[in-house]
Formats: sequence, structure tokens, C-alpha cells
Amino acid sequence: MASATSRTPHSPPDYIPEAAPLLKLVVAGGFGVGKTTLVQAVSEMRSLHTEQKMTTASVPVDSLDHTPDKTTTTITMDFGRLTLDPADPRAPVLYLFGTPGQTRFHNVWNDVTYGARGAVLLLDLRRPQESFEAMDLLEKSAIPYIVAVNDFPGAPYVSDTTVREGLDLTETTPLIHCDARDRNSAIDTLIRLVQHVMTIYRQDAAR
Repeated sequence: MASATSRTPHSPPDYIPEAAPLLKLVVAGGFGVGKTTLVQAVSEMRSLHTEQKMTTASVPVDSLDHTPDKTTTTITMDFGRLTLDPADPRAPVLYLFGTPGQTRFHNVWNDVTYGARGAVLLLDLRRPQESFEAMDLLEKSAIPYIVAVNDFPGAPYVSDTTVREGLDLTETTPLIHCDARDRNSAIDTLIRLVQHVMTIYRQDAAR
């Protein structure tokens, strides 16, 4: 690694191994499905969140039936960083961008997702419809993605086959389960996304 004094102006900063691939990834989904929680859980730096307190004006459009303790909402993005293996200088460094969950904030979607290599679509089985629009946006953006069911306490059991059919997922789109609050579970989710992205890009390169 080059020292701070020997680095050229275009070299990566010291905290990023020069040989490591940098991947921009998106954490998407509907309102209150756990995007901010996942970014907070995995980020090795103090994560950035553009949140505002929810007001009575949002009551008609932001249902808190399943998230009564939620008092803030993301209005632009969440941001965090994770090195998959700090001991390996070639390990991928993930830059995580969480998107807003509500339709009224989707004007920032293109800015937040620009250059993203892949995405996690978080799903809450108590209200899966909350993530449908984010899924549509991912499809239109042609960003490779996986679907991660965030297993909230009290969520109904729905078989993976039924979830796949309901979302009309392709056979090659991974469907996994996670707990966005748990660091290890969230990291496993991101590892599965990176594996999926690498598979797709290898296939494209071989064509």
C-alpha cells in the first residue's frame, strides 16, 4: 500500500486497500422494511442517515400498523461501508446506499442508484406490497438484485415457492431470509448479493 506521502492524487485513501474491488450496492424496499437497520448493522464506519421525524401529515400515507415504534423516516439515503474480509487486501469493499421507501421520495432514486452493481430488495411478509414499487424500479434500472425476506417477529409463514410465485421471480434470482438487526445475518445477505452479482457479470463477460 502506498504511503500518504507517496500516493498520487488519484490513488485510493489509506483505509481502502488498493487491490480491493469497490462495489456500490443498494438496499431497497418499502417503508419500514429494515433498510436503515441493515445498513446500521453492518457498517464498519459510523453510518450516515438522512432521516427526519415523522409528523401527523404522514399518517394517511405511512402506515405504522406493523411498526408502531418507528418515529423517523429516510428522505434521501442511508450510507455505510463494509470490507468483507479486513485481513485480505483483495477483499471487496462494499459501499451501501439505502433508498427511501416511499413513493414521494422516488425522485432521488436515479441519483442514489447510479453506478450500483447490485441490490438487496428487502421484503416484509406482513405487507409485501410495500416493496413492489422498489422491485419495479430495480427491474427498470436493470440492476441485478436478490430478494431478502426480513423475518420480523409475528410475520406469517409463507413458503418460498409462494413468495417466488407472488413476486414472479426468475429461477436465477436468489430468495433468502435474514434478520436486518443481526450483523452476521446482514453480512451473509450482502455476501449472497456479491456472489450473485459476480455470477451475472462473469456470464455477461463470457458472451
